[in-house]
Amino acid sequence: MTQLNPGPRDVSHLLGDLNSSGADREFLAHAELHLPRLHELFVRLYGERTDGLERLASVVDLARRSWTERPRALKALDRERDSTPDWFESERMLGGVCYVDRYAGGLSGIRDRIPYFRELGLTYLHLMPLFESPEGNSDGGYAVSSYRRVNPALGTMEELASLAADLRRAGISLVVDFIFNHTSNEHEWAKKAVAGEPGFEDFYLIYPDREMPDAFEQTTREIFPDDHPGSFVQLDDGRWVWATFYHFQWDLNYANPAVFEAMAGEMLFLANQGVEILRMDAVAFIWKRLGTTCESLPEAHLLLQAFNAVLRMAAPGLLFKSEAIVHPDEVVSYVSPDECQISYNPLQMALTWEALATRDGRLLQQALERRHALPDGTAWVNYVRSHDDIGWTFADEDAAELGIDGYPHRRFLNDFYVGRSDGTFARGVPFQENPRTGDARVTGTTASLAGIEAGDAGGEDRVVLAHALALSTGGIPLLYLGDEVAQLNDYGYADRAAEAGDSRWVHRPFRPEQNYADRTDAATPAGRVFSRLSRLLAVRRSTPEFAGNELVAFDARAGSVVAFLRPGDGGFAVLVAANVADSTVGVDALTLSGLAPEALDLVTGAPVWLGAGLTLGAHDVRWLRVRPR
Repeated sequence: MTQLNPGPRDVSHLLGDLNSSGADREFLAHAELHLPRLHELFVRLYGERTDGLERLASVVDLARRSWTERPRALKALDRERDSTPDWFESERMLGGVCYVDRYAGGLSGIRDRIPYFRELGLTYLHLMPLFESPEGNSDGGYAVSSYRRVNPALGTMEELASLAADLRRAGISLVVDFIFNHTSNEHEWAKKAVAGEPGFEDFYLIYPDREMPDAFEQTTREIFPDDHPGSFVQLDDGRWVWATFYHFQWDLNYANPAVFEAMAGEMLFLANQGVEILRMDAVAFIWKRLGTTCESLPEAHLLLQAFNAVLRMAAPGLLFKSEAIVHPDEVVSYVSPDECQISYNPLQMALTWEALATRDGRLLQQALERRHALPDGTAWVNYVRSHDDIGWTFADEDAAELGIDGYPHRRFLNDFYVGRSDGTFARGVPFQENPRTGDARVTGTTASLAGIEAGDAGGEDRVVLAHALALSTGGIPLLYLGDEVAQLNDYGYADRAAEAGDSRWVHRPFRPEQNYADRTDAATPAGRVFSRLSRLLAVRRSTPEFAGNELVAFDARAGSVVAFLRPGDGGFAVLVAANVADSTVGVDALTLSGLAPEALDLVTGAPVWLGAGLTLGAHDVRWLRVRPR
């Protein structure tokens, strides 16, 4: 085997190999652009290994073969995306997310829903984990047994590729989860690793006794204490394997370049089925080093950049979406054009709920001022809630500036949203509550958390306000499908054996058929919420100021008002102002004096005179086209 050498000669040899292999001109152009970067990253990740160059050459050949097999329609999409690299920053972007079985029964049912998706205005559809996984509890499909086989209950890989083509023709990009920190213990690789099959012994982190697990666990976090303590679980033969999350989810060993090559192959396979965006799951955990938390290590970023370089050669139209529910400074560190081009925005999500509970918008306002900016060529995915729990990920140092002590504040928020506080409007359920540390997260649908389930008078307004913020702060807004018709918690999960131990199933209900039937009936919560959200979606699509990510915070001088400007062309901007309080609040004329007094309410179409100030009702949100003086 050849030692990986950082010199340019190796890149020349690799490009020479591609020329002699008959690679087409278009792929060679991609390789000339991205191979030097991939080589540099391999040097940094695997430069000490004797098999480094061999693996790099194999990865490059894998990319060449994948490009050769890439369907013509997807190559055309690659070229289109290359000519409009900011396509995902459009004001017309709108995402939807659902579980295939719960929302539509199977992939054929999703195809049948395409007319509704177009009615809603979706341009991005995230289908929750749909690959083959263990029977019973599979962490909602996040324990993958094969990346190349669809769960048979949902359909086949051929059906998925056909659905991707149908969605693409409808202007909708297919998004799927790529669970690459771990596989299920039933994956072929896991079985071979346990059996000691040559080439797979080092695919996972397996130790003969507790010496190394004990050493690692001095500094790692306990993620799912209800499932198992620490970061390791014991095998039947007495050995120990790393399992950050559930005991049946085994962490891959990315210090082994064979694992990198194997996972690059799975990504390229999915790209060629028509997947346009890969949600990169649990990005913070993918590299381990003794004596650290094994979270957000520098090598995690290098790995993402290396995977990105491979995709840029063989599927350049594909994007990575980061899922990192960590400190806000770490979240943003994964977002860049050569790492993850888009990212969930967990801070805005959590602080929207924080503001509604406290009736105080200051923490959210502060976050928009300080933590909203992103590098050019990237965007947030803004959401009200997801399939996962709500964790209070704000920075303690930010809260302290506002006189808020982080730990008791998180306890208050947990109690508030699970119904333990007097006067709460929320009907959430705790998830992974740790009696030893007091740590917990919150689960619940938007309607149940916002007060509709409790019959609170402000419930529908809170649902609209939360979505209005996600729709107007920039990037790609994401709807959990069913929330647009005010779906409630599904407490039946507790009676289903495979779900009873995971309270997150309470907010993963089956498609609420009655709510959808009621969506045109203004006498129902479903009808009123759907009508109001539909109006906001239509306005967003026709408002160019909502494109991109640029946001200028606006101090409304009222603690319950979250406000900001979205700049536009021609000297205009959109002022967004949301009142999270349960009572009316005014923004005085002096505060608004930096804006021309004539404004237009984009939602109602009515003129607004700012010269006398602005009055916001309880849970009111306004989108006003204004002209800064």
